[in-house]
Amino acid sequence: MEINPEIEKKIQLLDEKFQKIDQKTETHLEGLLWSKPITYWDYIQTDALLNLQTQRTTLPDEMVFIMYHQVNELLFKMILWEMHQLCHAEKPQTDFFTERLMRISRYFDMLTTSFDIMGDGMEVGQYMKFRNTLTPASGFQSAQYRLIEFASTDLINLIDHRFRATIDRNTPFEHAFEHLYWQAAGKDHTTGKKSFLILEFERKYKAEFLRHMEEYNTINIWQKFKHLPINDQKNPGLIQAMRHLDKTVNITWVMGHLNAAKKYIGGGEATGGSDWQKYMHPKYQRRIFFPELWTEDELATWGE
Repeated sequence: MEINPEIEKKIQLLDEKFQKIDQKTETHLEGLLWSKPITYWDYIQTDALLNLQTQRTTLPDEMVFIMYHQVNELLFKMILWEMHQLCHAEKPQTDFFTERLMRISRYFDMLTTSFDIMGDGMEVGQYMKFRNTLTPASGFQSAQYRLIEFASTDLINLIDHRFRATIDRNTPFEHAFEHLYWQAAGKDHTTGKKSFLILEFERKYKAEFLRHMEEYNTINIWQKFKHLPINDQKNPGLIQAMRHLDKTVNITWVMGHLNAAKKYIGGGEATGGSDWQKYMHPKYQRRIFFPELWTEDELATWGE
């Protein structure tokens, strides 16, 4: 092979790269002699991915249920990946801001339309049998979804609306955590006692949640938006992207989830024991990421 100027340049760049990390270029070049060529299945880790589905019953449609929720969690990870880039960008430009928001919205659009997979893709009779083996687990316990919420908006917008007047930016995170809107779904309405569902959820993730709440307190999507130049905050495309994300996450996706649950559960109790119909409906949650971008009428009829 002829060592032409282009190849020489690449070798020089490689040498500079390895010198920066105190490595010998010739050692890495020799390693290439013995390395295996990459394959699709090794790169994607197909075998590992396809062996993550473990049924608790012999009912075929349980496999649909498992894989569907695993796909959801993968999409949540993609959303968090984009949020991390946006929120940790020191001074994001308007075009970058808008483009990242639309990426996130497209992931949620995909999640919303995918409810047909569960709504039309499982037999009700099978679901009503295998769901009894899932108690007390619940989709409520998706930690990634909570991280998405913390990265999206100021914490006050995730507080149960009954307690918002008593909480501000100086409130300790631990106290605010106890008054998040979803806490109500995991407590006995008469005694205030936490259910096993939420106690296990907190045992596993509470420390991570508190760290995430603090990390994104000043760099969540809403805070990044408010720190843009005033003219950028008035950009129609950016405002539309913000509103689209808010509505998609907090109304469209939630209602898709709620309607799918109604088909299978009807008026029954959720596997985790939560009052799911009130907990899930947008008009009860009153969860709005960017309330300043909506009119008074839109806020008053949110989720109706």
